Amino acid sequence: MRDYAIETKRRIEFIRGVLKTAGANGVVFGNSGGKDSALVGIICKMACENTVGLIMPCVSQRNYEVDRTDAENIARRFGIATRIIDLSASRNELVRAVGEKVQMNDAALVNIAPRLRMAALYATAASENMLVAGTGNRSETYMGYFTKWGDGACDFNPIADLTVTEVYEFLRHLNAPDFIIDKTPSAGLFDGQTDESDMGIAYSRIDEFLLNGKADRRDEAVIEKFHKSSEHKRNMPVTFDIRGT
Repeated sequence: MRDYAIETKRRIEFIRGVLKTAGANGVVFGNSGGKDSALVGIICKMACENTVGLIMPCVSQRNYEVDRTDAENIARRFGIATRIIDLSASRNELVRAVGEKVQMNDAALVNIAPRLRMAALYATAASENMLVAGTGNRSETYMGYFTKWGDGACDFNPIADLTVTEVYEFLRHLNAPDFIIDKTPSAGLFDGQTDESDMGIAYSRIDEFLLNGKADRRDEAVIEKFHKSSEHKRNMPVTFDIRGT
């Protein structure tokens, strides 16, 4: 098991170093009411007093109910400043405008909210000399379970090396409340959605593969399918360079 006491100190040093190098005076992150954002918020607050979590409901009813409540409660418990920015009207207007010219499919529609949230985070960061903290974990990144230029975008990420299993261990070390640890992982993109149902595999099995290299044939096939098809998400855009032709 990882030594989370030592890792807490090292991650605090990492965050402070990133802020100093950038000349930034604060951190802003998306406080979704989930495990990853909770861990990022807690660690960033330890590193920087000026840490702000944005709660950004967007159409999904759970965003306005359990997600918002959990986000507010975790922020209150750890003294993290909170702002609420309702993005539903913006999302609906964008869907209307684009929909006049394009027949949008489900993939296009569900990815609008994460990209609007990132736009709000960067607008806040630019306005107040902050950096945007990412909240993606190792398991999600390997599977490509994030929105390109949405929740996958950030200035730095203090938990990128942690699997979901390790995120839970870290939260327990920091005495995070049960309502965060026991909550079913969900991106909250639409009502009834869960991460594991979307991927067709449990995080525990993904983590067993990542941490110990163990998986049965079916699980390994699912994991590698997701990993291979999402490779473009983990790389910078392919660019043309005439010097290389």
